[in-house]
Amino acid sequence: MWKYNKGFTLVELAIVLVIIGLLLGGVLKGQEMIENGKIKNIENDVKGVTAAYYAYRDRYNALPGDDPKAKERWTAASPAAVDGNGDGLISTSDTWSACTATSITPESCLFIQDLRLAGLITGTQNPADPVNAYGGVIRVVQSTTAANTALVVGLNLCFGNLPSKAAEAVDASFDDGNPSTGNVRGVAGATSNVSPVAGATGTTYIDPNTYTVCKLL
Repeated sequence: MWKYNKGFTLVELAIVLVIIGLLLGGVLKGQEMIENGKIKNIENDVKGVTAAYYAYRDRYNALPGDDPKAKERWTAASPAAVDGNGDGLISTSDTWSACTATSITPESCLFIQDLRLAGLITGTQNPADPVNAYGGVIRVVQSTTAANTALVVGLNLCFGNLPSKAAEAVDASFDDGNPSTGNVRGVAGATSNVSPVAGATGTTYIDPNTYTVCKLL
């Protein structure tokens, strides 16, 4: 007697392939939604910190971090509030110093603490860096160097550790999408604390680089 081996029909194989395609499509779509959600989170952080900065200026007639009356405003703060020097600048250099829970300088660290003490942004009321959706820091840097292509002269709000897609999307959302021009600048770097004056910049955001993106406040 002939012995027949029974296998899958073409119809069954087609159904299996369709199911696999749907599953892969769902996974990819889910990853895209997660990525878009993170980018939206960064954009909301930009708007939130910017609004808090201007609200502080209007309320106290001083710059957060540079406020010379911070100790008088929040006498019971823990860690203690620290007065700025009131010179109208948030520090006076392009340094990218890490801000910890116990930092008392530079004023870029006090900037975050003052906004928290004023109830304008959330978080424990200390100078520690907020963390963005990609695990990098959110930090304010004062640039006074006109030739610096990685920062705009003035007060810059910076986000570390952004993948190229997110960096380009944030730049395009607020500016021209070019990392070396406009009021939003991007500089390549591999860590969440990369200095925006130390890395390489260019005219496009390139995979698989990560970037620190800074926007003029």
